[in-house]
Amino acid sequence: MTHSIPAVDVPPAPDTVHWLRDPATLDQWLENVRGEPLALDTEFERVSTFYPIPGLVQLGFRGEFRLVDPEVAEASSRFREVLADPKTPKLLYAMSEDLELFRQWLGIQPKGVLDLQIGAALAGAGFSLGYARLVESLFGETLDKSATRSDWLARPLSEAQQRYAVEDIRFLEPMYRWLQSLLRERELESAFIEESERFAEELGRQDDPGKHYLKLRGGWTLTTQQQGILRELAQWREQECQRRDRPRNRVLADPLLIAIAEKMPESTGALSNIQGIPTGAVRRYGDVLLQLVDKGRTADNSGLQRIAPPLTRDQQAYFKLLKRLFVRSAEEADIPVELLAPRKRLEKVVQERSLVDQPFFQGWRERILAPARADIEELLAS
Repeated sequence: MTHSIPAVDVPPAPDTVHWLRDPATLDQWLENVRGEPLALDTEFERVSTFYPIPGLVQLGFRGEFRLVDPEVAEASSRFREVLADPKTPKLLYAMSEDLELFRQWLGIQPKGVLDLQIGAALAGAGFSLGYARLVESLFGETLDKSATRSDWLARPLSEAQQRYAVEDIRFLEPMYRWLQSLLRERELESAFIEESERFAEELGRQDDPGKHYLKLRGGWTLTTQQQGILRELAQWREQECQRRDRPRNRVLADPLLIAIAEKMPESTGALSNIQGIPTGAVRRYGDVLLQLVDKGRTADNSGLQRIAPPLTRDQQAYFKLLKRLFVRSAEEADIPVELLAPRKRLEKVVQERSLVDQPFFQGWRERILAPARADIEELLAS
């Protein structure tokens, strides 16, 4: 890391791990958290279920750390208020799975969340930097990660698990103070807030079952009609997984959905003949799958959003030219190009030869990319 690190006090590891054992006590503890940063993390299990199963909530405020059982957090009205309050900053690290948990467990799309991993990237510390590595770089402390894969649903939690859970939040507030100082110097404080908010909203939109087929990148070779069938199949599978709380591949794996959409079977026999389709799946879902195929086949798919294909060889060459301009801007700003210009967005620009609906010249990116704008637009027009 090339930046000088401002002096930041780190709260010592507590001698005793404290729990908030009932909703009223949690409500009372959170009363002081109004408009001030709250360190937040979760532990959960997700092996044989569609939904993550909450195992633990960790909270940190003004150097105090508390552990909370899921049923206590769920019953706390104040906890829900704090999550939904855009004026109370919630400090998380690599927050995508935590936000998914809150959406699916509590039905809350948290507001005012700040992903310190995004902040670290804006501060020039590196893209997608791990929490333990940044803690060691900033504070010289090595975290014990031995409890990472332990059973967070079992009770009581071991002493090692409890210590691990506290360590996951103990450094968030001092890390935030370090980021504030550095991002203020770089005039990127608002970018940190803006990008965290954009990322959270984007994650929330990914829950739409009707658009899940777009994630099945292997289906790009299908015709529009076949992709219409794939949309129906993928939407049904999402809803079936939610209903049964089973992982997607325990219902029907992605390649099988694509194969059904491609073959467009009209009978149970034709469905059974598709390579890899389990007999049990045909028996359990056969009639429904055939109805979905028929629905997708006969629908008006003229306005269907198609799955993005991989870049052609010519497009790959063009992509390299375009990316070079973004890399130059990223290097001048000491920001990872992966954050400034994510690959999927750049690919879409290449395929559409347009910046329409792309946020490259909006918000914080506008200032970073301003010197390269004319060159980018000239390349797109060529």
